[in-house]
Amino acid sequence: MSLREEVEANGFAIRDIAVTDAGLMQALDEDIRRSPLRNKAGMRHAMSLRSVRDIASCQAMRKLAYEILGGSAFPFRATIFEKSPAANWLVVWHQDTALPLEHKLDVLGWGPWSTKQGIQYAHAPAEVLSQVLALRLHLDDSTSENGPLRVLPGTHNLGLLSDDDIHALSEQIRSVECVVPKGGVVAMRPLVLHASSKSRTELPRRVLHIEYAASESIASPLDLEIV
Repeated sequence: MSLREEVEANGFAIRDIAVTDAGLMQALDEDIRRSPLRNKAGMRHAMSLRSVRDIASCQAMRKLAYEILGGSAFPFRATIFEKSPAANWLVVWHQDTALPLEHKLDVLGWGPWSTKQGIQYAHAPAEVLSQVLALRLHLDDSTSENGPLRVLPGTHNLGLLSDDDIHALSEQIRSVECVVPKGGVVAMRPLVLHASSKSRTELPRRVLHIEYAASESIASPLDLEIV
């Protein structure tokens, strides 16, 4: 099954071997260590790092994004997650629905709005979120012990879900653990239900989470902020 077919059917797909450029990975490690934006849980607005922009636009990542979103796909947001003994958390079942926008506008289907670190965010309608893809590049091995991503396959096709719907689906559908080696990628639709447990080991689990949009989904007057 192709990557596109897997993502269309399940809402996610795993590629164990994706980014093999040791120089890119080393540059990212160095930038993360030096960045003043980093905290113990990771980093928001990681597109500010040159190494993140380089990885987001490298051939391996672009190939994955283009296969699913088409040849006009572009990265607009990156977040680094660092789960470790110093920052160990669980994430309940949810969908990713908020997008960063340059301007706050009164547009039907968008909202509620919020501001995080000076950036405007709005919860987007399902038809826009269907044109977004996250590529989660693993900077460490993700194992069953260090709080891996878990997903509920097929739930990306159910639209925006209420808390009650999410709870019911979490009890009805068997979850899948996304166990991925360093350099591997999870391609994931934002509407697929996902969660993660606390780590049970001292081994770190760092993930570079890059979101791409298809150009046709970003129409005037809405413009995604690059963060």
